[in-house]
Amino acid sequence: MTVFILVSGVFTGPHVWADATARLTEAGAEVHAVALAGLGGPVPAGGTEIDLETHIADVLAVIDSAGKEAGQEIVLVGHDYGIHPVLGAADRRAEKVARIVYLDSGLPRDGVPALAAVADRGLREQALQAAGGSAEGAGAALAPPERDAWQFLGSTAGIPDAALDRLTALASPQPLGTLLRPLTLTGAAAALPTAAVLCTGNGASIAMVQAQVDFGEPTLQAFADPRVTFFELHTGHWPMLSDPTALAGTLLKAAAGEGHRLTPRRATEAQPFLLDVPELPRERSGNVDLYLPPDARGPRPAVVFVHGGPVPRGARPTPRDWPGLVGYARYAAGQGVVGVTLDHRLHAVTDYATAAADVAEAVERVRADPRVDGDRVALWFFSGSGPLTADWMGRTPPWLRCLAANYPVMAALPNWGRLDSRFHPANAVAAAGSLPLVLVRAGLETAAVAATVEEFLTAARESGADIQVIDVPNGHHDFETVDRTDESREAVRHAMRTVLGHLTV
Repeated sequence: MTVFILVSGVFTGPHVWADATARLTEAGAEVHAVALAGLGGPVPAGGTEIDLETHIADVLAVIDSAGKEAGQEIVLVGHDYGIHPVLGAADRRAEKVARIVYLDSGLPRDGVPALAAVADRGLREQALQAAGGSAEGAGAALAPPERDAWQFLGSTAGIPDAALDRLTALASPQPLGTLLRPLTLTGAAAALPTAAVLCTGNGASIAMVQAQVDFGEPTLQAFADPRVTFFELHTGHWPMLSDPTALAGTLLKAAAGEGHRLTPRRATEAQPFLLDVPELPRERSGNVDLYLPPDARGPRPAVVFVHGGPVPRGARPTPRDWPGLVGYARYAAGQGVVGVTLDHRLHAVTDYATAAADVAEAVERVRADPRVDGDRVALWFFSGSGPLTADWMGRTPPWLRCLAANYPVMAALPNWGRLDSRFHPANAVAAAGSLPLVLVRAGLETAAVAATVEEFLTAARESGADIQVIDVPNGHHDFETVDRTDESREAVRHAMRTVLGHLTV
C-alpha cells in the first residue's frame, strides 16, 4: 500500500486536496493531507513564531505517525511552496520516505528561502514590505490574494468557478517566516527517487526541462538521473482543483516509478544547422559576433539574431555559439548581408530589462561598424526573447526595416507572475506603424505559448499592423533543431527571403 502525504502551497490548506484524496483512497491508498500551522493547522502555543521549520515539523509529525504497516511506502507530494517543507522533512527522515513528488513546484536549494522561487514580482515586493526590515518576517503574515489575483501565482485554467470561490474564501494569511527563512538541507534525501508533475497550462513542459538540461543548467543535471521521472498534466497550476481525477492517476503512476525519463545532456553544440550554409568565420567583439558576406564591398545591411531564454548563467556554450543561431547568421551572410549573433543576460524572467539594455547596446555597436549599413537593420528574435520585441515596436527607429520572431513567447507565461508592462508586445504593436513584422509560428507549440502568440496576433490585426505569419504546421517549439524536416527547411528559407526582402528594398 502507498501512503501519500500531501502538502499544499501558499495560502492554502488541506481542503484543496479533498477530491484528489477521495480518488486516491478509492484506489486503495492511504492519504494524509497535512494541515500546516497557520494554513489550516493549529498555531503553536506560547507565541512561537511560525516559519519554515514549523512547517517541516508539521510534515515530520505526519511521517512519524503514518506508514506503520509492513510493506507501506511513504510518498511525499509537495505542491508549489509545499515542496520546501517536504524536502526539509525528507532530509530528516530519508530512511522512511520512498519517493518525493514535485507537483508543479520549483527546485528548492539548500540555504535559499522559498521567496526566491516566487516568480511574481508583486508578491515578492509585498512580502518584503510586510517584513518591514525583519530578516525572517517575525510575526508578520502575507495577506491572501483576492479572487482575481490567484492567476498571478499560477494559471487558474480549469478551476470551476465554485472551486475558485472556495479557494478564495478558505485562503489563509501566509506567515512570512515560511517564505523568508532559508531551507536547510544536509543532502540526506538526495538519492531518493523523485517524480515531477508539470502543469502545461501553467507554462511548464517536459520539453522545456529537457532544454534546460541541454543548456547545461547545473541544478537540473540530477533530473536526468534514471531515478527521476516526469509527467505532464494539461491543466493549470492547481490540478487538485481543476482535474483531481487525472492528478490522482498521475500520482499513482509516479508512486509506481512510471513516467518519462529525461535524456542526459545532449551535445546540442554538435548538431549542425538544418540547411547547408557557408562555413564563414566570425569576428568577435565583446558579446557580439559578426559574420560578413564573403564578397562584401561597401556597407551591407545586417540581421541581428536575438536568442531566447531564460538561459542559465553558466550555460556553455553561450547562445551566440549555438549551431542554430550560428547557422542563421551564416545563412544571412551567404545571402549578402551581415549576420550578427550576441549574448545577452536573460538568465531569469526578472532579467528582461537587463537583456533589453544588452540588446540595444549591441545593436548600436553593430550599426556603428563601417561594414554595416546602419540605416538598414533587421532584428530577429527567438522563443523567450519575444517580450523584448515590445521595445522596438513601441519606438520604431527609422533604420529598423523589419522585425521577425520565431516561435516567440509574446507575453508572460502563467508561471512567470507579473512581467513589467513594458514587455507586453500586444500592447506595443499598435505603435509599430508600417514596420514589417514577420512571425514564424510552430503548429505544435505548447498551449501556454500559443496563447500568447494568438493574443499578439489579434492585437496586431486589430491595429492594422503590417504582419506576415509563416506557419510550420508540423513544427514544434525550436523546430529547426527538433524537426529537421523539409517543412522546417522551407520555413527557414521563406522567413529569410521575407526578412531580406524588407532589408534590400
